[in-house]
Amino acid sequence: MLDDRKAAILRAVVEEYIDTAQPVGSGHLARSAGVDVSPATIRNEMAALERDGYLAQPHTSAGRVPTEKGYRFFVDALDSPGLLEAPQRQQVRSFFARAHGELEQMLAETSRLLSNLTDHTAVVVRPGHDRATVRSTQLVPLAPRIALLVIVLSTGEVEKRTIEFPGEVGERLVAAASAQLAAHCAGRSIVEAVRLAPAPSGDSSTDDIVRGALTTLHPSADDESDQVFVGGAARMADAFDAVQTVRRVLELLEHQLVVVSLLHDVLDRGLTVAIGTETGLEPLAECAVVVAPYQVDGERAGTIGILGPTRMNYPQALAAVAVVSERLGDRLREG
Repeated sequence: MLDDRKAAILRAVVEEYIDTAQPVGSGHLARSAGVDVSPATIRNEMAALERDGYLAQPHTSAGRVPTEKGYRFFVDALDSPGLLEAPQRQQVRSFFARAHGELEQMLAETSRLLSNLTDHTAVVVRPGHDRATVRSTQLVPLAPRIALLVIVLSTGEVEKRTIEFPGEVGERLVAAASAQLAAHCAGRSIVEAVRLAPAPSGDSSTDDIVRGALTTLHPSADDESDQVFVGGAARMADAFDAVQTVRRVLELLEHQLVVVSLLHDVLDRGLTVAIGTETGLEPLAECAVVVAPYQVDGERAGTIGILGPTRMNYPQALAAVAVVSERLGDRLREG
């Protein structure tokens, strides 16, 4: 724990370094709001913060910069995410007001929106069908021998399949099969629903329709894999001076399984921010990740996050991720 004065000085150093990317000196801090002590006192406190691992001095004559430990203290001390500025809030409202069409397109565009809001690389993950669960199922008769199977998933995605029967089927029989199918699929993933045999209804014709409907749902390998949508990957080139760092981070982003595992691991550890070595990935030693789940009707439907340098504006990043995840969940619930 840090006393109030050290905490105020550390916070001022982090905020100044985030803003300028230049080592922060005691003379500058003495003129900062919230640090009402002499430059000599500030120098002593900064030296103590350096000894304790919160600050580092790149060069002997330079000011200090935050360490990973310093950033972690700063993030943990935030009372709440920051607030998006009015133009950014309007940008989010306008985006989701017109966001329609296929789910994949919406998620790809959401990743670009989040990247534009933060000036960092953004990631949106849609879980595969092996994890998304079925919210509702309905068979809709279209013709005497044709019905439409409509399945709504926990991700907000709607799956549709056309089923053709060998002979004419009445609406009453389709309705009975629809009810049986809904009871079998509810709360299960499509993969699980297809794998498990449905309970017999007592009517062979109803059971035949249910089995026929389930055979149309066999997912492909692509359906079972999480989909990752990356927006603003090119912004990595602006975030780091070292070309090698940019190359390694971009190579990592190409491996979708690694990205998905990273975001899930951060959330599973109860974090919304992972800084530097906390990510568990050596290529991200100079990066920070801010993540949040997006939910549909209280159920986790996917994950969004941003990836940038440890010198990121954490209050603004947390605000952007929180707002976009909430609005995306709302939009998917509305259908």
